[in-house]
Amino acid sequence: MSAEASVSSGDAADSAQSAVSQPAFHNTDELRNRGLLGSKYVKLNVGGSLHYTTVQTLSKEDSLLRSICNGGTEVTIDSEGWVVLDRCGRHFGLVLNFLRDGSVPLPEDHKELDEVLKEAQYYRVQGLVQHCVSAMQKQKDVFETVCRIPMITSAKEEQKMIATCRKPVVKLQNNRGNNKYSYTSNSDDNLLKNIELFDKLVLRFNGRVLFVKDVLGDEICCWSFYGEGRKIAEVCCTSIVYATEKKQTKVEFPEARIFEETLNILIYENGRGSGPGGLHLLDSRGSGSSLGAGQSEEEGAVGGDRRVRRIHVRRHIMHDERGHGQQTVYKD
Repeated sequence: MSAEASVSSGDAADSAQSAVSQPAFHNTDELRNRGLLGSKYVKLNVGGSLHYTTVQTLSKEDSLLRSICNGGTEVTIDSEGWVVLDRCGRHFGLVLNFLRDGSVPLPEDHKELDEVLKEAQYYRVQGLVQHCVSAMQKQKDVFETVCRIPMITSAKEEQKMIATCRKPVVKLQNNRGNNKYSYTSNSDDNLLKNIELFDKLVLRFNGRVLFVKDVLGDEICCWSFYGEGRKIAEVCCTSIVYATEKKQTKVEFPEARIFEETLNILIYENGRGSGPGGLHLLDSRGSGSSLGAGQSEEEGAVGGDRRVRRIHVRRHIMHDERGHGQQTVYKD
C-alpha cells in the first residue's frame, strides 16, 4: 500500500510539474508579443540594416508589418530586442518613408524600381505596390514614344529584318561617297532634304511603320517601301546628266511622291493589304494616279503577278548646270 501510494504521488508530482512548465513557455511568447504591442518604438534588423521606427508607422497599412506588430505573424527577436527580418535592407528605408508620408520618390532606374516593387509586394504594402506599377507604366509609355531607327549593317540582316517585321517598312539608302562624278549645284541640298523628310516621316508614323537607314548600299539616294516582307515600290532620286564636258550626278527631291508611297504602304499595316481588297486598292492607285512632272514610273514583275513600282526622277538640266550653248542630253 505504501509503495503504490508513493508511485501515485510521484506521477501526480510529474503531471503537476509538466502542467506548470508548459504554460510558462506560452507565457514567454505572450510576453514577447505583449512587449512588441506595448512598445511605442520598434527596432528592426532587416538583413543587417538597422531601422528604428514606431508601431504607429508600421501599422498605417494592412500589411505584413502591421501583422508583426499586433502579433499575427511570428518573428525572431534577438537578445537585444531587435526584430530580425530575413530580407535585403537596401530599400526598406524607402518602404518606411512611404508608410510615414504616404508617397515617396521612386528610383528612375528600371531594375531598382523592380526591386522596390518586389519588396513592397513582400511586405504587402499595397499603396507602394500601386505607386511602383504606375511609375513602371509611365516609363513604358515614354519608352514607346522614343523613335529608334535601325541601321543596316549587311544584306542578310536587312532581309531578315524586313521578312520578320509585321509592320510596313520604309528604307532610305543614302551614300554620298558612292559617286565617281561630281555633283550638280543643288544635289547636296536635295540630299539633305531627303534625309530631313525621312526624319519627319519617322516622327509622324512612329509605331506604325518601321523606318531603316542604309548607308552602305550602292545607291546615293533611294527610297524603298516594303509590305508583308516584299518590296512594293521604289523611288530613286539620283541620275547622271551631261551638263558640261563631263558627267555629273544629280540628286532630286520628289517630296510629294515619297510621301504618297509612304501612305500607300499603310494598307499593309496589321496585314490589311494581304486580302484581295488591299491588292485591288493598290492596283487601282498604281494605274489611276498621275505622276508629277519630271517623274517616270516602271513596273517590274516580282513573284508572279505582283509588281514593284519603280519611280525614277526624269532627268532635267537647269540652266546653271550646263555650259552656254551646249545641247541638253538626257540619259536614262
